Amino acid sequence: MRIFLTAIALVLLTGQLANAQYKSANRKLDAMIREGMAEWKIPGMGVVVVKDGRTVFSSVYGIRDIDTQVPVESQTLFAMASTTKAMIALCVGMLVDEGKLQWTDRVRQHLPEFRLADAYLTDEARVQDLLTHNLGIPGADLLWIIDSLSTAETLRRFEQVNKTYPVRGGFEYNNIMYAIAGEVITRVSGMHWTRFLQERLLNPLGMYRTIPQAARVPAEGNYVTPHFDDLEEGLETGPLNFSDQIGAAGMVWSCIDDMAVYLAFLLNGGAVGGQPLLAPATFAYLFQPRALIPEARFYPTATLTQPHWRSYGLGWFQQDYKGARVDFHTGSLGGLVSIAGLLRDEGLAVYVFANLDHAELRHAIMWQVFDLYALGEDRNWHRDVFDLYSGIRAQSVAALIQMENERVPGTRPGQPLQAYAGTYAHPVYGQIAVGVQDDSLTLAANGFRTFTAGHWHYDTFRTVRNADWRTRTLVQFVPNAKGQPEKLIMFEQEFVRVAPR
Repeated sequence: MRIFLTAIALVLLTGQLANAQYKSANRKLDAMIREGMAEWKIPGMGVVVVKDGRTVFSSVYGIRDIDTQVPVESQTLFAMASTTKAMIALCVGMLVDEGKLQWTDRVRQHLPEFRLADAYLTDEARVQDLLTHNLGIPGADLLWIIDSLSTAETLRRFEQVNKTYPVRGGFEYNNIMYAIAGEVITRVSGMHWTRFLQERLLNPLGMYRTIPQAARVPAEGNYVTPHFDDLEEGLETGPLNFSDQIGAAGMVWSCIDDMAVYLAFLLNGGAVGGQPLLAPATFAYLFQPRALIPEARFYPTATLTQPHWRSYGLGWFQQDYKGARVDFHTGSLGGLVSIAGLLRDEGLAVYVFANLDHAELRHAIMWQVFDLYALGEDRNWHRDVFDLYSGIRAQSVAALIQMENERVPGTRPGQPLQAYAGTYAHPVYGQIAVGVQDDSLTLAANGFRTFTAGHWHYDTFRTVRNADWRTRTLVQFVPNAKGQPEKLIMFEQEFVRVAPR
């Protein structure tokens, strides 16, 4: 009896010590978040930390919108953005468990219409290749940034994107491949991937506030507004992104309450309530490194964490930190950001939402959590990360200044403005219709996004800022032998004039 009572006392004492440690860590984390939000000028955030099966920190901060000043709540919806990708990999894993496909199946076995510009890659592409960003085809985000095509038409256009490196011989982030993975889930399961995700993952976990389609978010209510900290205009709001045609790459929305459940599920090996949603071997497969990532294509924070290796699994970036293995993924979607981070061997996970474009405090919070709750070190990660990205921002400012300095003053367009009017086409990215308005050009991309551009120098124009396109983009017209505009170069892509001729 005495031994039994002693054992109980030890358990209680251990729990009290752990609670005391968590309280101390929570205070430090909360202080760092508040300091960081003020300096980054982040309107609203949500942060949750799960350790050893329980939520040890969950807090929301600030406001949903700088105009309405409505506060963020634990049920407020934020964009998961590219942290969605891990959920897509989980869904594919469930189909593997059912024997409906294998990771190494050829994609065309399940999507016979699947095509890439390279015939060998078309035939060689495997299901898991869709999830690893290293098949050999570069990203083609302009397909959804300047157009609103259906998923099917987006993938048909994507067929013409040329291979730029050998199969599985490089690394270039590719959202469209995840859209293809969503189509594989749809075809193999017999239900749309959003319904499969809802029925097979979200509902069993009780994540009823998580929305797998961005277009549904306004009707759900209680959601954040995207914000931007513009170099010239300061903090301002922006429009929501509803690019559900590539939804499997990053259009799921959720809240901090649901993320607490999701993190616990991930730390529990893919099981909920003692019931695994994936076989243990399948769950482990998700985190096996599949692609090595060159330093130049990894996160700038690597200069602070100094990893010995950098890799990508199935929906997860990976590196080492203080001898521990880190699995993590960021999400960025026009004025909204997120990050999910796991130290699975330490039973620790963190998730962060914010409603400010590229609010890299998210990285600082993740590394601070790893230190405070598992690995030790009293370091102000906000300060280090803020200084790092302030340097990167300064480089952007310097590049803008250099662009201004390289502008040739006193030049005029080579032709009357009306001569530039017409339609310019690209085999992948569609058409840009150029018109004239007063002393400027208008450029309508696929009837979806319109830009206004003023003269810069010679035959080059520069777009002006508007509500949904803040970057001032150069537009260069290339004349033919007669001096007539024949091509338009924009977004580093060449559009050829097709009308009028």
